[in-house]
Amino acid sequence: MRVIIGNDHAAVQLKQSIVGFLRQKGIEVYDIGVGVGEKVDYPDNAVALCERLAEFDLGVLVCGSGVGMCISANKVKGIRAVVCSEPYSARMARAHNDANVLCLGARVVGDELAFEIVSAFLDTDFQGGRHGIRVEKINGILP
Repeated sequence: MRVIIGNDHAAVQLKQSIVGFLRQKGIEVYDIGVGVGEKVDYPDNAVALCERLAEFDLGVLVCGSGVGMCISANKVKGIRAVVCSEPYSARMARAHNDANVLCLGARVVGDELAFEIVSAFLDTDFQGGRHGIRVEKINGILP
């Protein structure tokens, strides 16, 4: 599996923890986020990640609340981003909505909970079927 991850300056530590966690699990991670002391406006990194998502299986964005990244990401055609603060929503977002970008809030979840959420997101497959019809309807909504 190949995952692309990005963050803003409010989420450097959590992003670094997630990158380490994923690499430890043998997942290839491409980090487009910022490091300690660097500043970035979250819409810039959200769009940068989404424009490259086709090269990867899934994406993860991390900012202070997860909300700004999610709003920005969902402006990009073909992106179905979701903010999750617990694993159940992450699983359902993949299984029922074919979400392709997970957004997390560094001021909302700690490392261990973030690992559970990321694992739930990455380990769940889209169920298709009746859910596929709904995803196609989502994809057809004009911006």
